[in-house]
Amino acid sequence: MINNYITYLSQKYASKWLVLAIDLTLVLITFCLSYFIRFNFTLNFDLAQFLFQLPFILVVAVISFFVFGSFKSVIRHTGFTDVVNLFKSVLVMTLLTALFVLANREVVLISNFTIPLSIITMHALLSFVFLSASRLVFKMAYNHLKCKYVLSKRVLIYGAGDSGIVTYNALISNVREKFDILGFIDDNSSKNGKSINGISILNKNKIDQEYIETHNINEIIITSENINKDSLISLVSLNVKITKVPPIESWINGELNVRQIKQVQIEDLLGRAPIKIDNPNLIDEFSGETILVTGAAGSIGSELVKQLSNFDLQKLILVDQAESALYDVQQDLLRDGKHNFISIVADIRDGLRIDSIFQEHKPTMVFHAAAYKHVPLMEKSPYEAIKINVNGTKLLADTCSRYNVKKFVFVSTDKAVNPTSVMGATKRMAEMYISCLQKTSKTKFITTRFGNVLGSNGSVIPLFKKQIENGGPLTLTHQDITRFFMTIPEAAQLVLEAGTMGKGGEIFIFDMGESVKIYELAKNMIKLSGLRFPEDIDIKITGLRPGEKLYEELLANGENTLSTYHKKIMISKTREIDYATVKSEIEELCITNRFQNNNIVIKMKRLIPEYKSNNSDYERFDKKVQIYKKAKGDLLDNSDKSYSKI
Repeated sequence: MINNYITYLSQKYASKWLVLAIDLTLVLITFCLSYFIRFNFTLNFDLAQFLFQLPFILVVAVISFFVFGSFKSVIRHTGFTDVVNLFKSVLVMTLLTALFVLANREVVLISNFTIPLSIITMHALLSFVFLSASRLVFKMAYNHLKCKYVLSKRVLIYGAGDSGIVTYNALISNVREKFDILGFIDDNSSKNGKSINGISILNKNKIDQEYIETHNINEIIITSENINKDSLISLVSLNVKITKVPPIESWINGELNVRQIKQVQIEDLLGRAPIKIDNPNLIDEFSGETILVTGAAGSIGSELVKQLSNFDLQKLILVDQAESALYDVQQDLLRDGKHNFISIVADIRDGLRIDSIFQEHKPTMVFHAAAYKHVPLMEKSPYEAIKINVNGTKLLADTCSRYNVKKFVFVSTDKAVNPTSVMGATKRMAEMYISCLQKTSKTKFITTRFGNVLGSNGSVIPLFKKQIENGGPLTLTHQDITRFFMTIPEAAQLVLEAGTMGKGGEIFIFDMGESVKIYELAKNMIKLSGLRFPEDIDIKITGLRPGEKLYEELLANGENTLSTYHKKIMISKTREIDYATVKSEIEELCITNRFQNNNIVIKMKRLIPEYKSNNSDYERFDKKVQIYKKAKGDLLDNSDKSYSKI
């Protein structure tokens, strides 16, 4: 209300005609002052001649001001360009005056009319100083009134470089909200103690909770793109809102808008630079192809669809059994102007349905992202886990092989490594089956293996966000639990890249940086929400869920890696297996599972020796498997047994 009133008064009473009147008054005052200075602050000059010169100076000033329109600028937003226009106006006024005086000396136009050139020079300098100062004084008074009577947000700007200065200008020019910038923070110690526009540059070590509370800081705006993880986490640990300026390439027409400044996201705390892929081979790989994506409505599947839709495909086929979610993906593509796709509601466990899709659309490449992935739910439903994760993958892979599809890219998980859960074991069996199929098929079967995806359906981040919205507490299964994380776009990019470089039979693993401690992640999310831990929201430890690990692995025991041309993608060197026997046993297991056999988990454990249940009812089967192994002899020394080579 007060802000609007101040703006109204400034617009009503600081009109361009009032500005012109003030400017002309100042020109006349400085002309008088020039005479006083010239004659040692006495009246020892021709007063009649002086009064005769005033109208002339007034006319010349009006002409110069109208030529450059210096009086038309909004005074409260005076900037460098406005000062330049003032300089031009004063320069023209001075030149016109001097030229007329010199011409009048040669050819008398007005008798007894002359102005000393020293006065003309002094008048020019004084006019420019007074006109510029008047605008500065008005701007300072306007900002002072706003600071005094309008509620303002007290902020610090992290980064005293070009981006920080642009952010400062955007904040002070914002008319919707008032910002009171108290200082800049910079990592460069050589800048400490200096200032920008009168705003001090502070040492980052000086910014602690005491400083925040003493100076009543409301927000810290990060403008530096290269801020390291430790500095960012130290800022997040403060009880103050942390926001971030987007990269320069995201600015609108090269200018920063205050509305583009967003809250720091949990992705920014991953501790590594975002993975970016700019590989022209992807264009050649997918150009003209008919690509089918299963699980197209899921987190990874929908992002694969989004990125694949940007290539020159012959056709993009979206397959998912979730009708509503698939409809949403379809509408997103249409909104983006994409039309070369078809959405199909289908279940990959239905062999006849999948076969009919292949007959009709003849896909040349398949990305298989459909799966059951929730560990505790699948621990209670091994029948369903095997039906979709193993048998569904088997049916799809067999169909691809039968129709000579060029490439089949399987999206696996780090939970398939030394599995401790039913879900992880089923994904490992799926990896093994397509490895077996590779030996007899023309299709190139490629596996990609990575960890948790930030923001995916059912992951920890959306869960924590909901719990924070509901007032907490945040539930965590164990204080020491860690996970690898990457963003959804990163995961999809790496899957596409691996699909391009794969020659068949590889298991690609991705460099996901350092593992993240979920307890610290939970605390940071609370702080990013502007709340305090544990005063506002606490964290409750609930205990490990069935099948859950304390930490995840990307490599199984006995595996190592080979590098690729992309430093973030490696190839896992898996142990040799008896492909014919393993393939037969997996097929047998899928058939047995149809009858919901209670001993199906034991069969899985026999097939995958490294599968050891954790915090699960199925731990009791591990002893039975050991007894079975002993009855069969020492498996590690008996190379005739297929399960000893898995």
